[in-house]
Amino acid sequence: MSIPLRKEDEIIKLREACKLASDVLVMIEPYVKAGITTGELDRICHEYMVNVQKTIPAPLNYHGFPKATCISLNEVVCHGIPSDDKKLKDGDIVNIDITVIKDGYFGDNSKMYIVGETNIRSQKLVEAAQEALYVGIRTVKPGIRLNEIGRAIQKYTEAQGFSVVREYCGHGIGTEFHCDPQVLHYYADDGGVILKEGMVFTIEPMINAGKKEVRLMGDGWTVKTKDRSHSAQYEHQIVVTATGCEVMTIREEEEKAGRISRIMLNV
Repeated sequence: MSIPLRKEDEIIKLREACKLASDVLVMIEPYVKAGITTGELDRICHEYMVNVQKTIPAPLNYHGFPKATCISLNEVVCHGIPSDDKKLKDGDIVNIDITVIKDGYFGDNSKMYIVGETNIRSQKLVEAAQEALYVGIRTVKPGIRLNEIGRAIQKYTEAQGFSVVREYCGHGIGTEFHCDPQVLHYYADDGGVILKEGMVFTIEPMINAGKKEVRLMGDGWTVKTKDRSHSAQYEHQIVVTATGCEVMTIREEEEKAGRISRIMLNV
């Protein structure tokens, strides 16, 4: 396994891409309301990325993916394809996953949105998915095993009465969309990988209200929970630092909440 260690000049470019990616999630929030379709949300994001930010939407045509964003609704775990047939309604929970390319560097993040008010179980699921991400981020520091991230996320998630999806994981990222390491969100063999300063990767736990099993739909992309329970996910892109990590896709709302910070001092 060859894991790139990014130098400062690369990290500067990755910060820019990550800020732009997080800006899209902020921009789209007012549009996430009952009555809009996921296809319309995708077009708004696409136009903003291309015409305002002058970025490239990384998912578009990636291995044949047909849209600029992944939008996953309710029981969809990940890789939901936006469609004009999918109209949001009150009570829905929806994940919007944004990855942009700026000057050859990738920024990748996602967050959950609740349409109106949802049921208590789904509300708690969304909150737990965000905290599971933060638990993973608080674990990151040089010198630890990679699988300590997954151990912490799994322990927290299962204590809340939810399950962690096994088939999909975080990933290295930089001048490629996906590279080593694979960041599992449960405890498993990591091949002995030790975190080092300069490693850049995403943490993006997918948390199910029911059982952990998932199924791939006939379109070859959309992943749903097998038991049709709701699923939630948050994602950040981070770089390992000498004292912990830097959360490169952090949003202002998160910094104000104080649960994580851009510079995490985890040692």
